[in-house]
Amino acid sequence: MPVELRKRKAPAPAPAPQPPAKKQSKASKATAKAKANVKGATAAVAAPAPAAKPAETNGSSKSGKPVVGDVISFDGFGGEVETNDGVKTTLKDLVNQSKAGVVLFTYPKASTPGCTNQACLFRDSYTDLTKEGLLIYGLSTDSPKANTTFKSKQNLPYPLLCDPSASLIGAIGLKKTPKGTTRGVFAVDKTGKILLAEPGSPAGTVEAVKKLVAAGGISATKAEAAADKPTNGELSEEKKAGEAAEKTTE
Repeated sequence: MPVELRKRKAPAPAPAPQPPAKKQSKASKATAKAKANVKGATAAVAAPAPAAKPAETNGSSKSGKPVVGDVISFDGFGGEVETNDGVKTTLKDLVNQSKAGVVLFTYPKASTPGCTNQACLFRDSYTDLTKEGLLIYGLSTDSPKANTTFKSKQNLPYPLLCDPSASLIGAIGLKKTPKGTTRGVFAVDKTGKILLAEPGSPAGTVEAVKKLVAAGGISATKAEAAADKPTNGELSEEKKAGEAAEKTTE
């Protein structure tokens, strides 16, 4: 028998090699980078910003200089100052010693013409300004020696306060930046309510206090303070309740 020959299948052709990747041009690189930056910026805008923490305040909802009508806390207000006689004191102590409140008039430098005029105007009006229970004080950064000389020479009927660090002057909003004192006047009643807080001329500072007293502002604050206290011979509600409780336990 004749031998039958089988045909072999031809081998499959090898896959054609892929063309090498083209190098990215500088222009295309810059375009891709710009697109990435835009995408990142869009994401940043879309993301909500973290809530800012509220600024801490020193017991007040307002920042900056004191404003008429504000109520201050006397504890630590303005730090410690010294009278021209060398006695350490604070605004809280001065207010406690008064019947209705305190007036502080500030002056840049003792024994200078403008400050002498201002101090003498307060001297000449002293009786009228204090008739409703206010206490008057001059306030400056001068030394006790300089203020004592000033007080004696001008025969001033009120004490002068020495505040070399300008802590109290700054607290009442009458400190210059970076150094110095603004001439002005500040008044506060027994409850801590600010009645006056303004710069002014020698005559202007005195007139501001005169208007305050004449308008009855001091009398009103005295009446409010009196309403919070029991009258003579009258027991407070808390004391009455305490005595009633004691009787029931006897």
